[in-house]
Amino acid sequence: MLSRIASTLVPVLGRLSVSSETPGPVAAGSIVAANHSSLADPGVVLAALHRLGTEPVVMATAGLWRIPLLGGVLRAGGHIPVHRGTARAAGALDLAAEALAAGRVVLIYGEGGLPKRRDARDAAPGTFRTGLARLAAASGAPVVPLGQCGARRLSSGGTAKQFAGFVTAPVRRPALHVHLGAPLRLEGDTAAATEAARQAVTAAWRTAEQWLHGGEPVLSG
Repeated sequence: MLSRIASTLVPVLGRLSVSSETPGPVAAGSIVAANHSSLADPGVVLAALHRLGTEPVVMATAGLWRIPLLGGVLRAGGHIPVHRGTARAAGALDLAAEALAAGRVVLIYGEGGLPKRRDARDAAPGTFRTGLARLAAASGAPVVPLGQCGARRLSSGGTAKQFAGFVTAPVRRPALHVHLGAPLRLEGDTAAATEAARQAVTAAWRTAEQWLHGGEPVLSG
């Protein structure tokens, strides 16, 4: 349901284009690792994956489950709340591993949070937390790096600016691009695997950024 809602709303807000180095849906039992830059980018990412025939389980901050209507949608879709900074945080990785074993695709944000800057400029992903590497090691799942660019044009800055961005987006219809890189297996210790994942997501983000600035993506979807 969440993916279908996103695929309906995002084209109204902006001009979404998608590219992928591997044609077709993301393989079952894969981890999609995305960069996180805006409150709007989960919708952009879900709409892009839906276009490719993939409806993932999303790992997201547990506070979203307390929002009326949205919480119900998240629970109905089997998405995974992450209780950051608590003893319950590790349990989210166990639930994600179960979803992967059941053949679901799991979407995770390696940075574990949004950047603190307020401008609308896109930038390379920040430092990754270790959860992605630990999930990949525990599950043996391949990681598909995803880079999205343009979501900060939909929503960035303080509360008032973010609200204004969403309200004016249907008129402005900013360009948005999502690029999926080739699947990889994370190897080495947790630190090395975390850095390898960050570099792969950064490379996917740079491809998405190049597309928005007039370059050609690896494959157009």
